[in-house]
Order: sequence, then C-alpha cells, then structure tokens
Amino acid sequence: MPLGGATHRVWLPTIPASGSPLAVELCLDASFDIRLQAARRFWLASEGRRLGSPPIVLPNQRRQRFILTIRALDAWLLGNSYREIAVGIFGKESISDRSWKAHDLRSRIIRLIESGRALMRGGYRALLRPPSRKKR
Repeated sequence: MPLGGATHRVWLPTIPASGSPLAVELCLDASFDIRLQAARRFWLASEGRRLGSPPIVLPNQRRQRFILTIRALDAWLLGNSYREIAVGIFGKESISDRSWKAHDLRSRIIRLIESGRALMRGGYRALLRPPSRKKR
C-alpha cells in the first residue's frame, strides 16, 4: 500500500471489496501506546491528512548516547581494544598518560559496549520507547 512516498505492507486475510471498512488489531501489551500512535498515523496517511510531528522524538542527549553506543559496539565487534575505541570516539588528547585501567573513559566505553550488546540481543526496541517513568 503506497502512502506518503513509502510502501507499507498490510496483511489482510482476504481482499476486501472496494470501499469496505477495515479494522486494526492491536496487542494490549507494554507497547500498546506506541502501536496505537502508529496505527493512527497510518490511518491519517491513508486519508491523505497531515501526520503532524513524529510520535517519538528522542531528546538530543539520548540520541547522542545511542550514536556513541552503536559506534563503540561496531568498533568492539571489529576486534578493537577498549583503549582504541576510546581514542577513536573521544580523541587521543582525551586519553591521558595515567593508568588506563583506572581511567573514567574506560568505564564509559565498557558501559557503551554493554548497552550496544543489549540492543543487539533484541533490546533495539528501546529506541522506540520513551524512558520509563515507573519508580523502581
């Protein structure tokens, strides 16, 4: 189904007659609100109406962290050491001559890589969800 310059795949059990009403089935799970917003935007596009702003806009700080996470993970998967990754991301001048084992950037690189591995194992949906407001 071509809409707004993109082709969307729609699963229908049977091809409906022209002009027949269609329904959307959504799971009542933790991602229901996101699915509902996506369904509404799809409906607006099918009606030729303005979509408005995207439903999920990542704050700049969160977007920058995801970028660093993916860069660190890519470098780690290519076999680079933590120190090489830190130099590649933050620059050689950020790495002082003091002990690398106790360097704060080493800890930061390790956290970035662990976050990236979690995304790689299926946590990539975290990119779509706003941060949880639940108290833990």
